[in-house]
Amino acid sequence: MGRGKIEIKRIENNTSRQVTFCKRRSGLLKKAYELSVLCEAEIALIVFSNRGRLYQFPQDNSIRETIERYKKKKIAEHTNGYLPEENKFEQFQQESKRLSQQIQMLQDSNRNLLGEGLEALNSRDMKHLESRLEKGLARIRNKKHEMILAEVEILRKRGIQLEHENAYIRSKIQESEKLQELSMMPAGPELSMMPAGPELSMMPAGPELNMMDTQGQDYGGFQAFLERNMLQLNIMEEGMASTYHLSGN
Repeated sequence: MGRGKIEIKRIENNTSRQVTFCKRRSGLLKKAYELSVLCEAEIALIVFSNRGRLYQFPQDNSIRETIERYKKKKIAEHTNGYLPEENKFEQFQQESKRLSQQIQMLQDSNRNLLGEGLEALNSRDMKHLESRLEKGLARIRNKKHEMILAEVEILRKRGIQLEHENAYIRSKIQESEKLQELSMMPAGPELSMMPAGPELSMMPAGPELNMMDTQGQDYGGFQAFLERNMLQLNIMEEGMASTYHLSGN
């Protein structure tokens, strides 16, 4: 529910009128300060209360220079923009002095942010400085928190990627080991004569298995050689027996 529209008219109650004046005067001075800093505007603000008390911005003597500049500007407008040379030179001097004062104010503000030159500040200035520091620290902490979260997210994604790469490498190693085991196993009919069950785990592996396969092949070839020689001997013996029988008759 929004605030109701306030009717702009004189406040009859003295206490309410004084409270409203204090609040709006502080807001007006604050806006003038912010406008001068943010936009580098030259501002002169003069306020008299109903009791005749003076409030002004800025607090130093630069307000007089701004008023003098205003007077000369108005005079120049009435004279169609014509200014004598001495007035132009004086105007340039005032502009240079104003810029120097602004630079000095910014330097003093930076020194105050570093905790230096606090002796010239009153309680209100100290409170305003503290508020600026707290807001700055809050922005810095928020930015730092965002950067940490971004780095954590990058590291998390990198960890997931490394896990996938490790799983892929392990699968390739297992496939390579299986292919190596299959390439070292004997092939052909001898494979059906190999013992099964627990005896298979007692079979030699590696180069010893290759040597057993070679020895088995050599033994089979030696048996075939003996069978061929025995067949030839039997044929020779039968031929000799037939010859002897024929010669005896």
